[in-house]
Order: sequence, then C-alpha cells, then structure tokens
Amino acid sequence: MDNEGKEALMTVDLEPAGALATAGLVAKEIAGDTGKAASPHAPSQCANCKTPLAGAYCHNCGQVAHVHRSLLHILEEGIHGVLHFDTKSWRTLPLLIARPGLLTRRYIEGQRARYVSPLALFLFSVFLMFFVFSLLNNSEADSPGKTAASIEEARKDLAQEIEDARKRVAKRTAELAQASPEDKADAEQELAEAQEELKANEIALAALTAAPKVDEKGEPTTKFEVARSSTNAALDKAEIDTTHPGLARTIRHAVDNPELTLYKLKNSAYKFAFMLVPISLPFLWLMFFWRTGVRLYDHAIFMLYSLSFMSLWLVVIALMATNRFTGGFVALAVLYMPVHIFLHLKETYQLGWFSTWWRTVALLIAGSFVSVLFILLILAISLS
Repeated sequence: MDNEGKEALMTVDLEPAGALATAGLVAKEIAGDTGKAASPHAPSQCANCKTPLAGAYCHNCGQVAHVHRSLLHILEEGIHGVLHFDTKSWRTLPLLIARPGLLTRRYIEGQRARYVSPLALFLFSVFLMFFVFSLLNNSEADSPGKTAASIEEARKDLAQEIEDARKRVAKRTAELAQASPEDKADAEQELAEAQEELKANEIALAALTAAPKVDEKGEPTTKFEVARSSTNAALDKAEIDTTHPGLARTIRHAVDNPELTLYKLKNSAYKFAFMLVPISLPFLWLMFFWRTGVRLYDHAIFMLYSLSFMSLWLVVIALMATNRFTGGFVALAVLYMPVHIFLHLKETYQLGWFSTWWRTVALLIAGSFVSVLFILLILAISLS
C-alpha cells in the first residue's frame, strides 16, 4: 500500500470519533437552548453588552446570562455537546419513535422550542450511526477468529472456482478436438482463456496457502490480499478500454489499495450524508404535488426526522445484532421500519389508510432509487 493509504488508515478510528463530536457540537448550536429557565445566580446585566437582563439570555445580543469560569464546566459543555441529551431530547425521541407524525406536524406548525430541530437531530444521528458502525467493524476485524474464518472462507471459494475452471478447460479441450477447421481458431481462443483463468485462480490459492498468519508488521492477514491477487490477475489478462486511461488507473488504484478504497467510501458517505435530503425531496414532492397547503419545507422536515429515526434505529439494530440472544428482536426492529414510515406519513399529512398505504409503498421503492443514486455519488466522489 502507498503512503497515502497508510496515512489515511491511521485515522480510521479517530475520524469517526471526531466527526461525532463535531456533529454533536454543531447540533447543539443549531438546536440552541431555548426554553431553559434562568439560573438563580445569573447577574443583573449582560456581561457582553451590559444590557439589563430579564431572563436566561440577553434580549439585545443573545448571550447566555450566566457565564461559567471553571474547568468542570468545560467538560460539562463537551459532554452535553456530544450527547445533547437535554430536556428537549427527552421530549423529542419518544415522539420520534412512537408518534413521528405528531412531532413533524408540531414542528411545522411552529411548536419548536420544546423539541430538537430536525437538522440538529439528523446531523447527530447520522454521525452517531457511522461512529457505531466503525467501532463494530473494527472490533470484528480485530478478532483472530473472524480473520481465520475469513481466510478459510476465501480458501474454500478459490478451491471451488478452481474446480469449476478445470471443468471448463476439459470442456474446451473436448470442443477443440471435435472442432471443424473453420471453428478451430475460436475453440483455441476459448481454451486459452479458460486455462488462463484456471492458472490465475491456482496462483491466488497458492499465495493464500503460503501466506503467514500475520504480515511483516504483525497485523493479521485478511481476504483483501486474496481479492487483490485474483483481481490483479484478472485485470492483467483483461482488455481494458485504453480510450479511458483515467478509469483504468482508478480501477487499478482501487484494486491495489482495497483498505484505502473502503476507507474513502465510508469517509465520503458520512460527510455527504446530508445529500440524502435533496435527493429524496423530488420523490416525496411527486406524491403530494396536487395537494394545496403542502410545501417543500414540510417535506424537508418530514425527511429530516425520518432519516434521523432510520439512522438511530439502525444503531439499535446493529447493537442488538452483536448479541446472539437478541436475534428475534432484530427481525422485529427491521419490520418496524416500514411501519414507522406508514405512521409518519399518515399523521404528518393527515391521510386516510389507503392513501397512506400506497404512498408508503411508493416511498419504499423511491428509497431504493435514492440509495442507488447516493451510492453512485459516493463512488464518484471517492474514486475521482
């Protein structure tokens, strides 16, 4: 792997944690602290502009009335910024899970001081999801049992591919023996391709069998090396379109640095997760464009709260999936996701049962298109 890949992989564990902290602090600033009671020890005038105070905040410049000067408060603000579980959160989360439509309607209608803003909740939930997934993936990758199982699985797959390749070689050999003079050239070409494929798979299996359990740095070997060997062999004998040398270089770089490629994909995914909202809005608008009184703003609030729930719910599912005693609950949690969309649509837009049902189906189908578009966007950004 090149120096770029090594430097990037050194930050795999730190970047999601930093992103989570940043998201929490940004979410805190977006949501604000509206609705908090004034401290009994607050001064009589603003420390910033000297305006007489009448509450927890200065009505002239907006600064908080009571300013702290303690190291303990710095730690308190940091924890609060990351977790952001103040009073508004405990009002927002139960409604987000059980009555998402009521939460969305209240926010659209202006009841906003009591709840976390949808943008703040979306930022925090998405970054929390990627942070948890990163921790779970790293813990699985660090397990010697997982590494051994992956190597054994790759060895079995290669053995099966070799067996299939040998059958193809035998078939092509028999076809060549019976080929007419005019078909002999094509039969020879097909036999040569089958033999090359067999040889590439045999080389990959030999490399895997001879590979040590750890590399020169003491890190466990993974099936990435197998994928790299077999893919490189395939690329070596493939006819890459020379009219697009940039694409060929991109493919080669991705194959030579699979860990770096995956890291870039994950990094781009959580950095550009906000693009899910503008990508989704046209699909949602098409379901309501004939209804008066429904604005794009309403759709945006709906999507932000819906994506926030999905992100947090995926965190719950991922954590339950790590425990073998919660398999049944995982299935129920997955099934609740379309039910949540149904409930969210029905109460937000005040729909009937049939209107909600077909829109739920349409939104689930649209979600697959949105996912494909988002993946293509991430691939374009990561591999450019």
